[in-house]
Amino acid sequence: MHFAFDERQLEFRAQLRALTDKSCTAADVREAWASELGWSSARWAALADMGVVGLTVPDDFGGLGFGLVDLVLLLEEAGRSGLPEPLLETTALAAPLLAGAPGQRAGALKAQWLPAIAAGDAVVAVGTSPETSVIAVAGARLLLLERQGELHVVPAEATVQVAGAALDGARRPAQVSWEPSPDTLLLSGSDASVSLAALDDRAAMSGGAVLLGVADRLITMTAAYAVDRVQFGAPIGSFQAVKHHLANALIRLEFARPAVYRAAWSIDHGDPDASGHASMAKALASDAATGAARTALQIHGAIGYTWEHDIHLWMKRAWSLAAAWGSAGHHRARVLDRLLVAQEEGSS
Repeated sequence: MHFAFDERQLEFRAQLRALTDKSCTAADVREAWASELGWSSARWAALADMGVVGLTVPDDFGGLGFGLVDLVLLLEEAGRSGLPEPLLETTALAAPLLAGAPGQRAGALKAQWLPAIAAGDAVVAVGTSPETSVIAVAGARLLLLERQGELHVVPAEATVQVAGAALDGARRPAQVSWEPSPDTLLLSGSDASVSLAALDDRAAMSGGAVLLGVADRLITMTAAYAVDRVQFGAPIGSFQAVKHHLANALIRLEFARPAVYRAAWSIDHGDPDASGHASMAKALASDAATGAARTALQIHGAIGYTWEHDIHLWMKRAWSLAAAWGSAGHHRARVLDRLLVAQEEGSS
């Protein structure tokens, strides 16, 4: 299969980079992390005006009606810039789930919430098991929650939220208490099972895409530091060991990137192996980002541990997202299970 991004997709990424280079500097990320929400409502409005927030919302509801292949470069760019806004949860996960949900009840919810999402008026948080903390609750008007195999759409005011400790200042976990009812029920039975499985695949791929950008930024910042930092009369970037660390980090990133792009294409096109591709993407991207974080910390040395240096913003995003929606080990186990099933079916 030959795959390449078209001119429109690349231009959209360039426009987002121009916006984030101007309004999402490291200082802006720090300011957002210190705020009540953890992200900027003004920047979210700007993203909505660009069409980024509503990219996956069908055009009948005010969005662009695009798929994950169109979104994947923007998610990667969000990771590169450290974008604190909940693009992953709202645009990559919640909007496609709502848009694809069948049934009359779902139709009424689409009409109510999808235009609000596209306009930037509704942030959505997602929690897919009672044991899992919901992420990006601050400022969310709506929560998509799972209870005993059913999917519910719950307004924020109908929940009680207890904030937990946050590693990443923009991704703040919270335990959410709520009561399911016929009014909150979106999907049940096989419809819910199919939607939850699709959500897991999109979350793995989308989280992987953000991690690509995080890894890229960590490598770029660390390479720049290695050029500027002088020891024994020479930049440390000229030392063989430092070169090897950076080269290994870059190799992991370059191996992960096509896996994430393939997963986005597979999900959009209904590939039977899409779940396996999504798991491979998340595993490889998690390895790339956490490996880049480890390399960044090794090369920066003691200054890398400090709050004053910007590198910690991206290291914390790497560690937080690598653990979200399934660790690298979890997704490797998923791939192995699928391979074993395929082998048994082939031999029977």
